[in-house]
This record gives sequence, C-alpha cells and structure tokens, in this order.
Amino acid sequence: MKRVLMLLANGVEPLEMAAFTDVLGWATLIGKEEIQLIDVGLRSQIKTTFGLQLTPNRRLEDINLDDYDALAIPGGFEPSGFYDDALSEPFLNVIRYFAEQNKVIGSVCVSSICLGEAGVLEGKYATTYHQQGGKRKQQLERTGAIFVDKPIVSDGLFITSTGPGTAIEVAFQLLERLTDTENVEELRLKMRIPQPQKEWYQTPQV
Repeated sequence: MKRVLMLLANGVEPLEMAAFTDVLGWATLIGKEEIQLIDVGLRSQIKTTFGLQLTPNRRLEDINLDDYDALAIPGGFEPSGFYDDALSEPFLNVIRYFAEQNKVIGSVCVSSICLGEAGVLEGKYATTYHQQGGKRKQQLERTGAIFVDKPIVSDGLFITSTGPGTAIEVAFQLLERLTDTENVEELRLKMRIPQPQKEWYQTPQV
C-alpha cells in the first residue's frame, strides 16, 4: 500500500481536491494497489474557495511525513485566503521535505507558486495559472522556475498544472508514478475518463 498526503490550505478549490480524492479512491477500489489518501490541514476546519466547510482527516502537527510516499497539493483563490496557509512556513516545509526525500509532488493551478516559494523549482520547468498580464507567471519565475505555457508540465519529481480542468490529469500522472501506465489506463476505462488528445497537452493559456 502506498500513502499520499494531500495538503490543504484554507481557501482550497473543491474541484482540484476532488480530482485526487476520486482518482486515488478508484485506484484503491479496483486498481493494482491500494493508494491511501490522507487529507491534512494546518487547521482543524477549512473553508474552501466557494464556502464549503471541511474537516481534514489530520492536522499537520499530528502526522509523521515519513509515512507518505507522495504529496498532492490542490490550489485555491487569493480572495478566499489560500496564500495565508499555502505560503506559510509550515506548509512550505512540507514541500521541502518531500523534495529532499525525492518523493513525487503533484500540484494543481496556483499551488505551483507554493513549490516555487519553497525553493524547489529553481532551474526546473513548471507552469501555473496564467492570464493576460502574467501576475502568477511572474511570481513563479521570480522563484527561479522556468515557466512553460502548457496545461501540465512535469520535471523530475514535480508535476505542475494550470487550472482546475487539469486536476484529474495531474492525479492520473501522480498515480502513474506510484504504480504504472497500465493501472492508469484501466482506471480511465472504468471511470469513463478519456485520455486527452495530444494537442491538449500543448495548448497554451494565453
């Protein structure tokens, strides 16, 4: 059995969180290997981007990071307070630890900013949510990352992406790293989620 820590900040986006929950949940039910997903927060109650209240399975202070094989980080919205948690030192220290231990990290949308601020993307190819004006792109580049305007960018341990619509593909890539391609293909079939066309992976945001 493998264990994935899903690190939740206040203001997290529900769809991005749900992608990891469903893909890894299905993997446990019908896949080759059980993948236990544990959602962990810095606080006992989390209010999501759109007001849904959540109680994380664990608080960060109560877990041992050595128990986990991979890290999943959904993104969120600044007006909902996402960066208050997501750019805090306890949150960033989790990212640093997984990187130091050479464990895969899957991030969605603006959570790649957290990877950058943790100092693990310097010289790495990465992406983030990007609109005209490039606020988040510039923020990511200031951390030393090399911005690539594609839906999903993988470089070494790190999987980064551009928005909620990419979340399920990030979850599948994380699962593939933990198991294999055959397992992912079987799950896609059972979940009725088609493989995106090759062109999709090359489509810029701007």
